[in-house]
Amino acid sequence: MILIGKFILAAFVGALIGLGVTYAALQNDFGFGAVTAGPWTAWPRNGGRGVDPYARAMLAKSGEIPLGASEGLSFIARADSEGRDLEPGCDYIVSGQTPQARYWTLTVMTPQGRLFANPSNRSGFTSSEILRAADGAFAIALSRRARPGNWIPLPENDPFILDLRLYESEFSTSMLSFDAANLPTIKRGACR
Repeated sequence: MILIGKFILAAFVGALIGLGVTYAALQNDFGFGAVTAGPWTAWPRNGGRGVDPYARAMLAKSGEIPLGASEGLSFIARADSEGRDLEPGCDYIVSGQTPQARYWTLTVMTPQGRLFANPSNRSGFTSSEILRAADGAFAIALSRRARPGNWIPLPENDPFILDLRLYESEFSTSMLSFDAANLPTIKRGACR
């Protein structure tokens, strides 16, 4: 009888720990397998067969459909290049070049992955519509106030993230590391 009681207690404790770990994993990003380069984080396996069960559960919970393994890769930034959280009251410059890709997009989104409503009806840029320097580099201003050139409006007070999607890129979903020098930098400007 004591043996059965110990077995039930062990099963209960094991189930409680398992549920706790699952809950914690679902409160954060997409489980395990994150690859970070500077301020950018990607989950290369989320679009393929190697997706871990926690990421699969998070994707089911959010309703997001990740890019397929052969389609491209999405990078998320929640902080600038110096590691400070992105704040709507600050101006930012996203600059540099992207890795070789057929097409890319940069979008300002809510932390839940939704677009913000704004008077300019602009939440991002694509590689085909930005102004570039002679060497191919670009600079995109992120600010609540209008800026000349490449400008994406920020929300008034709500937290935001940046989503850089590379379509048909040299970056493969099987890569386990990325060089931050190949991705744009995010520099904070004035804060109000």
